[in-house]
Amino acid sequence: MQPKFYWLNGQKPLAQSLSGLIERVTFFNEDSGFAVLKAKVKGHRDLVTVIGALPSVNVGEWITAEGQWVHDKQFGQQFRADVLACTPPNSKEGIEKYLGSGMVKGIGPSYAKKMVDEFGEKIFKIIDDHSGMLERIEGIGPIRRRKIKTAWMEQKVIREIMVFLHSHGVSTSRAVRIHKTYGDAAIERVRENPYALAKDIPGIGFKTADQIAQKIGIPVDSLLRASAGLSHVLLEATGQGHCALPLELLKDEAGKLLLVDEAIISTALERALGEGEITRETIGDQELIFLCSLKRAEESIAARIKTLCASSSNYPRINAEKALAWCQEKTGKALDPSQQLALKQALTSRALVITGGPGVGKTTLLNSILMILQGKTVRCRLCAPTGRAAKRLSEATGIEAITIHRLLEAQPGIGSYKRNESNPLECDLLVVDECSMVDVVLMNHLLRALPANAALLLVGDVDQLPSVGPGMVLRNIIDSGIVPVVRLTEVFRQAASSRIITNAHRINEGLMPEISEKGTDSDFYFLEREEAEQIADVLVQMVKVRIPAKFQLDPIRDIQVLCPMNRGSLGIRELNVRLQHELNPVRPDEPVLEKFGWHFRARDKVIQTENNYDKRVFNGDIGQITKLDSVEREVTVLFDTREVIYDYGELDEVNLAYAITIHKSQGSEFPAVVIPVATQHYMLLQRNLIYTGITRGKKLVMLIGQQKALAMAVSNNRTEARFSGLLERLKTTASS
Repeated sequence: MQPKFYWLNGQKPLAQSLSGLIERVTFFNEDSGFAVLKAKVKGHRDLVTVIGALPSVNVGEWITAEGQWVHDKQFGQQFRADVLACTPPNSKEGIEKYLGSGMVKGIGPSYAKKMVDEFGEKIFKIIDDHSGMLERIEGIGPIRRRKIKTAWMEQKVIREIMVFLHSHGVSTSRAVRIHKTYGDAAIERVRENPYALAKDIPGIGFKTADQIAQKIGIPVDSLLRASAGLSHVLLEATGQGHCALPLELLKDEAGKLLLVDEAIISTALERALGEGEITRETIGDQELIFLCSLKRAEESIAARIKTLCASSSNYPRINAEKALAWCQEKTGKALDPSQQLALKQALTSRALVITGGPGVGKTTLLNSILMILQGKTVRCRLCAPTGRAAKRLSEATGIEAITIHRLLEAQPGIGSYKRNESNPLECDLLVVDECSMVDVVLMNHLLRALPANAALLLVGDVDQLPSVGPGMVLRNIIDSGIVPVVRLTEVFRQAASSRIITNAHRINEGLMPEISEKGTDSDFYFLEREEAEQIADVLVQMVKVRIPAKFQLDPIRDIQVLCPMNRGSLGIRELNVRLQHELNPVRPDEPVLEKFGWHFRARDKVIQTENNYDKRVFNGDIGQITKLDSVEREVTVLFDTREVIYDYGELDEVNLAYAITIHKSQGSEFPAVVIPVATQHYMLLQRNLIYTGITRGKKLVMLIGQQKALAMAVSNNRTEARFSGLLERLKTTASS
């Protein structure tokens, strides 16, 4: 936010100009370009504060500014620039500061000084045209020299992109991502079709792309714009879990976005259908428009499930009664009747679903099935959607379990998988845990990689939130009736002693949780507070002091705040800023990096927000920052036991994770979970949301907020409809 200004003589003076060397960048916002600079200006003994807007800025550059001197009540005399420009430096002093500012990976203050001492003002030309000469400098060998040359050339192109975006009134913070996606031809690609930005670059939406399009002269009523608008609406719908949209709803949403005549939208729609970008299909009594890839994925899932269910398992002959007795004797655990029935079905079925809430014996049943089958030398592979879920599955079964992406051998760079029908998995049984998280796209890839004779066992809690991605695969498979389903409901005696588990089941049945009397020990608490500010204050106090002291838990590593939504005073953005300040305050001797609206520092807990096949980190993975390197312009994040390095420009994939949404917590378990519950979240107060949040807690769950809001959530069993054709395809498959 820009400060208020007070003119020195009470009146706005005529425009003045100044120029000088940037000594320090006090503040720079990549989204708006707003900068506060300290510059060495001829005729001024002290450094001059200059404020204005720039696409990019670095220490050592030469600025020219036109504007007025103003007096700010808090910061004193400043030069407020209406026109501000910067150019690369041409003095040895400026060049050294410029190169040493961290703008080029691999060059810090030490190497900058050596380079300028050796080559003087010619250093830029040396890097451009004769980079081999850099090896004359001590410490620079072939590897570092090539790294400097590559980073230098990339930086030049990125700055060109920044200037281009800035000149069209657009944030420059995504310039690195644009360059990484489009390469050196980025500006030509954007000029050719700016709407591709909205599809290809995370964080750039249709409105930003449209802004550029208008600036470069693409008409508002063009079919290119209308087609892009339709694609954007469909793509946004997949982010809300839909595989398709009803025709009229799609046209209506596109009309709101584009503000053009319906005839233009209809023409663009027909053209997109004709060119095969999208497809139309009547499901039930609704005419739906699909992205072609999602329609094909649904059809493939339905066909493969049909094939699976058409035959029995290919396991060696097993006497189920003897196998059951042997297993119970070996484990010392007696299976209840529903588990025994499920075990017998698992030994004969090519496909089976096991579902149920916490504490109902899903793991015990799964272990029994695996023990018997492995005793018959059946090759079993286990997987889960997230690293945490896979690790938990490994610990529970004693068999290696890995993420679905790793199982399918995700290919860096192209977002596809090595494992498919031409290169299937090597197993006789594939077990997929936490199946409620698996969306249409991922399930399609899994089924394509399943060997022709293998069996499939899907395990999950269908009452949890559906997948973040498109579709409701587990629910659709269960509701279709085509696959045998075992629903475990009896809570085992040991699990029944946990208030977390008993209250999760109560909530799932539409009952309010039972709260222990004050002063008694429990693993489930509800602290009633009415005002949002009180809720936030108590939440921070509990996470920072009370819970760590009572339960000997680390406040950053072991305690996870889960929120229903992103925005608001009790949303993840506000709480993350506050929790970061309390749990990981700034230390004077350590760097702080501001990127994409967040301040990052060492020890911060962070979450990956999209799949990155190159780095092998995926949406929802949680890690901790271990290092910020301003010379290499890199941030190192530890995910479990593996360190992953991010370039500064890649940090749009990462958010702070002291607080995360309940949706993002799926598949994970945490020692302690704290959930704010307030009527400001009313749009998302649903039973399956609270149920999912509570079942993430292993040792402790604490709800803080309004009883009215909790009651609203518990009583609201309506789940938002998702537009999809999978259930209809499965039912048709079942009856055909």
